[in-house]
Amino acid sequence: MIEKMLFEFLGTMILILLGDGVCANVSLEKTKAKGAGWVVVTFAWGLAVMCGVFVAGPYTGAHLNPAVSIGLAIAGSFDWNMVLPYIAAQMLGGFVGAVLVWLYFKDHYDATDDAATKLGTFCTIPAIRHRGRNLLSEAIGTFVLIFCILAIGNKANTPELGLGSLGAFPVAFLIVSIGMSLGGTTGYAINPARDLAPRFAHFLLPIKGKRGSDWGYAWIPVLGPIIGAAVAAVLYMSVF
Repeated sequence: MIEKMLFEFLGTMILILLGDGVCANVSLEKTKAKGAGWVVVTFAWGLAVMCGVFVAGPYTGAHLNPAVSIGLAIAGSFDWNMVLPYIAAQMLGGFVGAVLVWLYFKDHYDATDDAATKLGTFCTIPAIRHRGRNLLSEAIGTFVLIFCILAIGNKANTPELGLGSLGAFPVAFLIVSIGMSLGGTTGYAINPARDLAPRFAHFLLPIKGKRGSDWGYAWIPVLGPIIGAAVAAVLYMSVF
């Protein structure tokens, strides 16, 4: 269990370092990538997931996401006894990854005046704040993530040899697809460890000019992904 937790921690840390890193890179003042846009963000997040999967995959299956762990457990593909240890490792990895992003871009955080921009490099902020529809967006996005992950792992899609580490590639493009198609409403957290853990980092770090960490919204990118994962797992078991 210790080995599995270590690699879930490392994989999630890499995921958040690169994922929140691109948010900082395209948003903060005086970076060379400022204003690079949504296509860069979505592709970088997909590649961040791929890198995290390569790190953790051989040891843990590379969940890197509490919603994935819960969804796989509901689908009977993962031991419920491992869910909480995995989630603990994922949350800690997400926190450390976000701290590393702040350290890396410290000068650019100091050069950026807008507090919302700084918060947006750590966690998600809805484009239009409507809690019901924001929750639905996160639930649907995570439903697609979990349902497609389960489908990717279907033996009919992985004849004889199985996907193995190659599973990182379809999952990476799945993340890109979700971001490009469904990400514009809430910033597509689809992962409590991607949102809640970095939000805690934002809350605790001595970031120049920061304001609140938007705790009133923080439950949505936690509950929405869990709902979406549960529905995806139940539907997948019913259909397949």
